Amino acid sequence: MIIKDDHIFRMTDDTGMLQHSKYSLPDPNHGYTTDDNARALIMALMLYKKYGEKKYLDLVYRYSSFLLNAQNEKGKFKNFMGYDRKWLEDEGSEDCFGRCLWAIGFALSGDFTPRGVKHALLEIFNKAMPHAANLSYLRGKAYSAIGLSFFDGDDSKELVFSIAQSLCCQYDEHKDGEWKWFEDVVSYCNSVLPWSLLTAYKVTGEKRFLETAEEGLDFLGKITFKDGYFKPVGCNGWFKKGKEQAEFDEQPVEACEAVLTYLEAFELTGKTKYLEKAKICNAWYSGMNSKGIPLVDPETGGCYDGLTQKGVNLNMGAESLVSYIISYLKMSEIKSL
Repeated sequence: MIIKDDHIFRMTDDTGMLQHSKYSLPDPNHGYTTDDNARALIMALMLYKKYGEKKYLDLVYRYSSFLLNAQNEKGKFKNFMGYDRKWLEDEGSEDCFGRCLWAIGFALSGDFTPRGVKHALLEIFNKAMPHAANLSYLRGKAYSAIGLSFFDGDDSKELVFSIAQSLCCQYDEHKDGEWKWFEDVVSYCNSVLPWSLLTAYKVTGEKRFLETAEEGLDFLGKITFKDGYFKPVGCNGWFKKGKEQAEFDEQPVEACEAVLTYLEAFELTGKTKYLEKAKICNAWYSGMNSKGIPLVDPETGGCYDGLTQKGVNLNMGAESLVSYIISYLKMSEIKSL
């Protein structure tokens, strides 16, 4: 199957990828985010690796340039930009910072990233890296550890180890009886927490990281696999310890990061149960979900913005699009092995 990329190019202009769409129509009113353009860089590199077409290489340059523009003088990243190309803040969230490190690490480790782009991204990375030691939030730490895990240097390995240690401490502090998680709520982008420990184990060989990752992933799996399909925790209330789990909305980013996490677990352990779970998570996009409705729009190649109580959210924003494409391409890599 050749992927339909119409929506990617409609959502991308001379600046980068727009944040939102109104149905299938790109919506300039909400401008851009570095969050989205960082992950779009990963997507573009995967597309270029698979298909080798210049149009995807052009996207690599576009999204990399966005990250260059997003970095502030301190080395951190601004996140929200208006359609007029004016930044709306001096510094973005730690989640945004971590996602930038993830994207840059991915790009610098890849054989298909142009040399000149690598040189520029390495400068961005070197300026940002010192801040990774001072992060406070779980997901910012987790994304950063994943990005740092692409590097062989002692400094990056020490940082990965330190971040993973802090995540394990959080895990030990919050786990209680049957509740085996890093905090007292299962909220958004949950898979990234065990995923980061898996990558830390790969880099450091510290067995505690693998054991904690697998235990947390097993707990998350019990929550998110219902009746043979993947059902991520709903964003309207999440799942607080001792409370009922929110059913909706289900977000496309959850399926993508679950795919990446389970495939990492499969590659590290060889346990086929993780490969099977990755396949089920990827099938969420094609209709193997709680509503039995495909999330991918066959006309544009876009991905709907989630499952709601009433059906699909018919908008097709950047995060949904990039999540679907990355998930599809990652699964196609596994199938080709």
